[in-house]
Amino acid sequence: MITLKGKSVFGGVAIGKIAFYKRKEQQIKRIHVEDTQAEIKRFEEAKAEAIEQLKGLHEKALANVGEANAMIFEIHQMMLEDLDYNESIHNIITTQEVNAEYAVGTTADNFAAMFAAMDDAYMQGRAADVKDVSERLVAVLSGEGEGGLHTDEPAIIAADDLVPSETVQLDKSKVLGFATMYGSSNSHTAILARTMSIPAVIGLGEELSPNFDGKMAIIDGFSGCVYVDPDEETMKAMKEKQEEDRKQKELLNELKGKENVTKSGQKINLYANIGSISDIGLVLKNDAGGVGLFRSEFLYLENDTFPTEEQQFSVYKKAAESMAGKKVIIRTLDIGADKQVDYFELEKEENPALGYRAIRICLTRPEIFKTQLRALYRASAFGQIAIMFPMITSVWEVKKIKEIVEEVKKELREEGITFCEDVEMGIMIETPAAVMVSRDLAKEVDFFSIGTNDLTQYTLAIDRQNLKLDPFYDPHHPAVLEMIRIAAESAHAEGKWIGICGELGADLELTETFLKMGIDELSVSPSMILPIRKKIRETE
Repeated sequence: MITLKGKSVFGGVAIGKIAFYKRKEQQIKRIHVEDTQAEIKRFEEAKAEAIEQLKGLHEKALANVGEANAMIFEIHQMMLEDLDYNESIHNIITTQEVNAEYAVGTTADNFAAMFAAMDDAYMQGRAADVKDVSERLVAVLSGEGEGGLHTDEPAIIAADDLVPSETVQLDKSKVLGFATMYGSSNSHTAILARTMSIPAVIGLGEELSPNFDGKMAIIDGFSGCVYVDPDEETMKAMKEKQEEDRKQKELLNELKGKENVTKSGQKINLYANIGSISDIGLVLKNDAGGVGLFRSEFLYLENDTFPTEEQQFSVYKKAAESMAGKKVIIRTLDIGADKQVDYFELEKEENPALGYRAIRICLTRPEIFKTQLRALYRASAFGQIAIMFPMITSVWEVKKIKEIVEEVKKELREEGITFCEDVEMGIMIETPAAVMVSRDLAKEVDFFSIGTNDLTQYTLAIDRQNLKLDPFYDPHHPAVLEMIRIAAESAHAEGKWIGICGELGADLELTETFLKMGIDELSVSPSMILPIRKKIRETE
């Protein structure tokens, strides 16, 4: 048995085989071929297999994320069958007497460059698509298979770390738990684990070897240990621990339907944080009062090009309808910093966390912002949607947002499209600047929601993605708590409500502190709703 020690980011015990997440690393070599007709036949067979893969992905996406988001796989199938694309590959194989992989790679580069040079934004977006389908073809031809997760049964997912664009594409039904070499408590692997309520241990270092792929393992999310090839004694002890955890969760289930009220009668709203429409089931299962943070950027991360208004509308409408009148607070896109998307074509920055991100992108690229706002306002006719804007530092930003919102509403009225006129608008308090002018900001909006992850980062001047700084990253720091108190005081002085949607909202050690501050709402991972309800009901 091998014992690895890391840092726990979600408790629980997971027992299963390890599946290492594989990334596509394709190096295409030019190889001379004698029989070009045989090479063309090999290409055609690979194309047929790639199309079958895409059909399977389309069906899975239809079931999980709806028709609008599944459409991309249909587009990819059409690209593989495109006459010009196929003729180019055939021609390169025949005239240059080269292998199919090289012909596909060359065609992909040529077509991507051609699309990227076009004036039409939609056609520019096809550049990423043609590269994607070509990578799939090369993977089939080379026998390497696709990158990503390859397991027929639920498994413990191991990786160096996972970026947002990888986590959104995981088949969640195949994930028992996470074990990563690197990452921080605020990494996207950690956030996904908490949302899905599955055990996760990060920071295991390079002792977590790809050679463990396929081996039996146990994650103990309570102690931060991972056991590879566990012995009988450890397996028995961990199964008992797993059963005890299950019984504790059953006891918490008895709190479903109960109020979030202290012994002295103070009430607070408990909402859930989600990253995609597929998480709504967890929100309802855990009896959350609504959605306090819908991270809309995941719509952008899982797309190869800018999601259309229809795509976004479909998702937001489904969220509003599924929550049946309960509040759904959707955060506008928070792209940038650690959430990079190729087709945004963001320049490399020395300090991306302090750079061109979130509302700064929206206000300087209003065409992207207006598309999202149109989809949000259209969806507001189907439920109780509220909108909040991230990374605010100044009153002028809020005033500019309101101007653009009014433009969108005017357009929708003129087009005869139904929407809710008085959608609640709020901002995220995640910079010290926002805290210091929070009284003025409160006059402009309906609510505040505190993003404690970034607020801690900016208050303490600590990069929360830097593992070396973990000992210095202290979300309980008196300065951070004072920032929260000031923001709460400002909101209430202007008659507005304030919530916390960062990871600190789920910190049971601070629940009582937040109640004393008069925080009106806590929005946390779905799995933390009932433990926090229990804590609230035990508080005087």
